[in-house]
Amino acid sequence: MKSEDTPFVGGPLDGRVLPVLLGITGHPPKTYRVPVPAAAGGPPTVLVYRRVPRPQAGRFALGQKWQYEYAPEGHAGGPRWPWSRRKPAATPDTKDGTADE
Repeated sequence: MKSEDTPFVGGPLDGRVLPVLLGITGHPPKTYRVPVPAAAGGPPTVLVYRRVPRPQAGRFALGQKWQYEYAPEGHAGGPRWPWSRRKPAATPDTKDGTADE
């Protein structure tokens, strides 16, 4: 399997360059999850990094290069499907559907 040295930006791995396995398409995975064991033996904390395009260093850069940015919210984002949206906040119900003034 091929791997590519990929830089990490932000979070605890800031400034590190780690080898990341490439997929069938030749790209690293869209998200990179790093489990960090808890000191007291509790459940591990998972650090989440998102793949973003790396700024081009030269004029004639061949191919797309990637880097990972820290996602402090703990999820990597992704598609927002209509059936998984949050419900709007409840409003006071009235008989005719309008609010009292």
